[in-house]
Amino acid sequence: MIEANALLAMFTVQILAMSVLVPDRLIKQVRVQVMKIPAERFAQLYPDFPVVDRDLTLKRYLAWYRVLNLGIAVLGLWMLGWLFTYTQRPDWKAGEVKDWVVVYWFAQWLPFLLAAWVGVRHNKLLENSLDGKRKAILQRRGLFDFVSPFTVFLAVLAYLLFVAYVIHFEQNPLSHIIGITLICAVHAFAAYRTLYATRVNPYVTHAAREYAIGLGVKASVYLCFYFIVRRSINLTIEQLDLQRWKPFTESSLFVLLALGVCVALVAEARRSELDGLGHSPVR
Repeated sequence: MIEANALLAMFTVQILAMSVLVPDRLIKQVRVQVMKIPAERFAQLYPDFPVVDRDLTLKRYLAWYRVLNLGIAVLGLWMLGWLFTYTQRPDWKAGEVKDWVVVYWFAQWLPFLLAAWVGVRHNKLLENSLDGKRKAILQRRGLFDFVSPFTVFLAVLAYLLFVAYVIHFEQNPLSHIIGITLICAVHAFAAYRTLYATRVNPYVTHAAREYAIGLGVKASVYLCFYFIVRRSINLTIEQLDLQRWKPFTESSLFVLLALGVCVALVAEARRSELDGLGHSPVR
């Protein structure tokens, strides 16, 4: 029963971390970014609407974002009750519980991804609304400008150790190797795009852009670590025949990832305050 109780405790933390803590930090950061844009410029971005009030639009957007996260949190509480009932049975299946924990985790990401999509769309409107040509600071960027060579070395070493691990212990290592290789390739491409893609928000300073680039590149590298460690732990649990600990492990890693997002948002907020941006009075 200890694995079931550990899961219930960690799943509760997962609900709070991704559906309460992360949205709260993201809302504060969105306020800061939107309030950088002059109200007149904000209205010009949406000419099809008769009246566009920046502050009112922001309030409504954040209200819908809160409601969406609240609904997912309520769904999580319902699922927590189901987990409590189901795991009291001696024949509860770890695979089924793990699948539902993963499905709920993806549901928790939906509001965050929606906010990111809205942000990208809004930045594109800002870019298209500029008159004339923008001046660019020509500066050659490289991976090691944002991530230390030692960190990259650890990422490569973790990948090689994972390959050696599955070759030694797994009967079918190729599928695991291909899966992790594809994940790392996706994040490597994401880091490349972050380094060399054109920045689209004209109201962000050069220093802020460099900071955001560094944050994105580091996230790609650290996510490679995350997925390698996650897969290694799951394989180890299977080797030790401790399958009922898998749901707890998955939820724990999800919480760790959510806390990483929170740390990044807090660091961005502090950087903005040091730049004299501060928080807006909009609520």
